[in-house]
Amino acid sequence: MDVLHRIDCNLSPISIDQIEPNLFLGSLSAAKDVGTLAKYKITHIVTIDTCPLPRKILELKNITTKFIQLSDQPKEDLLSHFDDAVAFIMEGVSKGAVLVHCYFGVSRSASVVIAYVMNKYQLSYKEAFEKVKAKRSIVYPNHGFVSQLHLYREMGYKIDPNNLKYKIFRLNIAADHVKKVKILPQNFMDLIKFDPGLTQTQPEPNVYRCKKCRRVLASESNLITHKSGGEVCTKTYFLEPLAWMNVTQTTQEKLYCPKCNSKVGSFSWIMGCQCPCGVQVAPAFYLTPSKVDFTNVVKNVEMTF
Repeated sequence: MDVLHRIDCNLSPISIDQIEPNLFLGSLSAAKDVGTLAKYKITHIVTIDTCPLPRKILELKNITTKFIQLSDQPKEDLLSHFDDAVAFIMEGVSKGAVLVHCYFGVSRSASVVIAYVMNKYQLSYKEAFEKVKAKRSIVYPNHGFVSQLHLYREMGYKIDPNNLKYKIFRLNIAADHVKKVKILPQNFMDLIKFDPGLTQTQPEPNVYRCKKCRRVLASESNLITHKSGGEVCTKTYFLEPLAWMNVTQTTQEKLYCPKCNSKVGSFSWIMGCQCPCGVQVAPAFYLTPSKVDFTNVVKNVEMTF
C-alpha cells in the first residue's frame, strides 16, 4: 500500500489554480514541484495534510511554510485552525504569493481558502464557496468542514471560545478521541474548566451548589443548554467538564461533591445521557437538579488586604 501511495504521488498531475491575486489553491504535487513554485512566485505555503512537505521544499530560503496536520475526515477539527491560517494567508498575500494545498486540493485546502474568502469579504459559506469554485471547479469540502464553515460565520469569522455551539463542537471532537484511546488527549485539556468552587477574586453571581453542604459546583456560564419544545430545558443541568469532576482518565463515572462526597450527577464521554425531556446529549456532564440548588448569593470571594 505504501509503495502504491508513493507511485500515486509521483504520477499525479500538477494541479494549481489562482483564486485571486497572490492566492493559489492546489494539490500536493504542485507544492512539491520547485519549478511550479518558481513559476507562480510562491513565497508562502499552507499545507493541510497528514504529512509535512519534503525537506527539499521546507529548506527553500525564499518560502515560508505552515503545516496543519489533518486527514480529510468530517470529524476532524479544521475550524480551530481557521484564525491562524487566515492570518498567515493575509500576511502572505501582502508580501508575495500564497499556495494553499492538501493532497488533491479539493476538500481540506479548499475549506481553508473558503474561510479566508469568507473572512475577507464577510460572506456566507455559499457565497464564498461559489467564488472559489468559479476559479477551481473541483473544490468540494466534506460535510463536516461545511458545518464548521457555517459556524465560523456564525461566530463572526473568528473563533469565540465562549460560543455555545463551538463548545459543543469541541466536546464532540474530544469525545471521538476518547472513544479511541479511553482517556482525554493532552491537546483537549483546555476543555476542562476552572473549578468555580475554589476561591476567586471575581466569582460569577449565579451558581449551582451542592444541596447537602452548599459547596459551589458550577457557574451559570458552565451550562451546556438544549431546547425542548422550543424552550431551554432545565430538567437536567448539563455542563462543561469542570476540574473537580476528574473526567480525563475514564470514559464515564458518577459525580460526587468534592466536599461532602454526596452523589450529585454523572458523566459519560461516549454514551452520553438522555434528558427526561427526551433529548439525547453526548458527551454529557450533568448535575441532577434534585441534588443541587441554584443561587445568586456568592460567598467564595477572595479577601484582599
